[in-house]
Amino acid sequence: MKKNGLRIKVLGISGSPRKNGNTEFLLSQALEAARLVDPEAVETELYSIAGKKYLPCIACSACAKTGECIRSKDDDFNDLRDRWLEADAVIVAVPVYHMGIPGQLKCFFDRLGNSLWSYRGSAGKHLKVYGAIAQGVHIFSGQENAIKEIINHALIMGNIVISGDPWESYIGGAGWTEKVSGKDALKSLYEKKSFDAEAAVKSARSLGKRVAELALIIKAGAMHYLNRLEKDPMFKPFVKRIKQG
Repeated sequence: MKKNGLRIKVLGISGSPRKNGNTEFLLSQALEAARLVDPEAVETELYSIAGKKYLPCIACSACAKTGECIRSKDDDFNDLRDRWLEADAVIVAVPVYHMGIPGQLKCFFDRLGNSLWSYRGSAGKHLKVYGAIAQGVHIFSGQENAIKEIINHALIMGNIVISGDPWESYIGGAGWTEKVSGKDALKSLYEKKSFDAEAAVKSARSLGKRVAELALIIKAGAMHYLNRLEKDPMFKPFVKRIKQG
């Protein structure tokens, strides 16, 4: 534990239906870089949606009464939701599906937003630091569009988006597997010192670093200005998380 009590948790969400693939490879790079910012203060977790079930929102509005989604008893929604609520920062990594994000992750985003914003007790600004990573088989296969979907989700939920460092990362981390479709294609290309694979890894690592740095800065500032933040109801979910440590 840091002497000043400052600790953050960075949650990495692998939005790929496959485990141990190219998406997880880039996400792992980002999380490692985040942890290295301050190993005593930064905790990281990689959560994969592979093998999990996320039903779509049916717009029943039952969550407006309790904050709980009635479909959560039939799938894995609550598990990821609770981890998301606890995190100070979130890095979402995805493979490109039809120029966007995989449907399973979209179902989670929809229900997370609807259930939290419909219920008065959890609506407001969460102020998590967000980073996005996307990879695909082809160089122009929708990486930036997928990243923008993640960014839009982050902003809607009252969070703060940051990128890595240019030139490799303008709005997030991105990569392609040079038309190779294997699960370990990106890692293999990186080990062979492919220029594009090295750029992808560099973008992911700079993103992870900046996410952790900003999350530490925001939490330190929040601890200093907590009395002021408590007076604004829009900061209720953020203040709740800060008080929980």
